Amino acid sequence: MLKPLGDRVVIKVQEAEEQVVGGIVLASNAQEKSVEGTVVAVSTQTIGDFNAPTAVKEGDKIVFDKFAGSAVKIDGEDYLVLHEKDIIGVLA
Repeated sequence: MLKPLGDRVVIKVQEAEEQVVGGIVLASNAQEKSVEGTVVAVSTQTIGDFNAPTAVKEGDKIVFDKFAGSAVKIDGEDYLVLHEKDIIGVLA
């Protein structure tokens, strides 16, 4: 697994469900990008003098900014690496 650095977290993006409008299946590029995922790795580093723990932990289900992060493929699986500031919230 990838160990994130700085204030980054690695997430597994929740697969978007197939959307149907009026009986027509929308192409994948016409559907909204998923903004939910599960945290799979969290950095333990701090930046500069700022020494606060991250607000999320492994296993948390989160909502994040639509265009945030960098896509990576690890062992054939797709993940997203994003900055903690791009996380909107944790789903309860």
